[in-house]
Amino acid sequence: MSFSPLLKQLIEAFRVLPGVGPKSAQRMAFYLLERDREGGQRLAHLLTQAIKQVGQCEHCRILCEKPVCAICDNKNRDRSLLCVVQGPAHVAAIEQTGGYPGLYFVLQGHLSPIDGRGPKEIGIDAFVRRISTNTVKEVVLATNSTVEGEATAYYIADLVKSHNIKVTRIAHGVPMGGELEYIDGGTLAKALLDRTLV
Repeated sequence: MSFSPLLKQLIEAFRVLPGVGPKSAQRMAFYLLERDREGGQRLAHLLTQAIKQVGQCEHCRILCEKPVCAICDNKNRDRSLLCVVQGPAHVAAIEQTGGYPGLYFVLQGHLSPIDGRGPKEIGIDAFVRRISTNTVKEVVLATNSTVEGEATAYYIADLVKSHNIKVTRIAHGVPMGGELEYIDGGTLAKALLDRTLV
């Protein structure tokens, strides 16, 4: 079927979202135009506003509308503890646990020389400036448990150690409530390797 030029552009526009293929993009466009034009207008308005007004926190680089985010501005947070994550979604995941009292530093992904993503591209220079303030006593590395995430963690750990700051890595392994026979081999091997005294 041949779509009108504007409809074709709308469908293509939805494809910029991760995981959205041609069929999903077409369904979204049709849904908004056929069933929820008001929702589409609200989405367009908020997206325009967010693109204009949302930037990065000057300290941690999380997405926010103000120069300093609510987490960094909170005087009750432990300023000696800095958790390094790969993206803003990871901050949200950790915050949902309610168990982390410190501050964050958000990288722009992970190191990937093949994709041309070196230390500069993920913000290592800003990270070094952050840990050079002498307020950080421990850096918690919370990068993904992938080859790239692990490589990024090791790279950052070396940098942190050269500043005489304690560096820790979040644990990886068997999830709470997980049954061993259903855990994949890689996760179980990591859990055995990182075992702790009881």
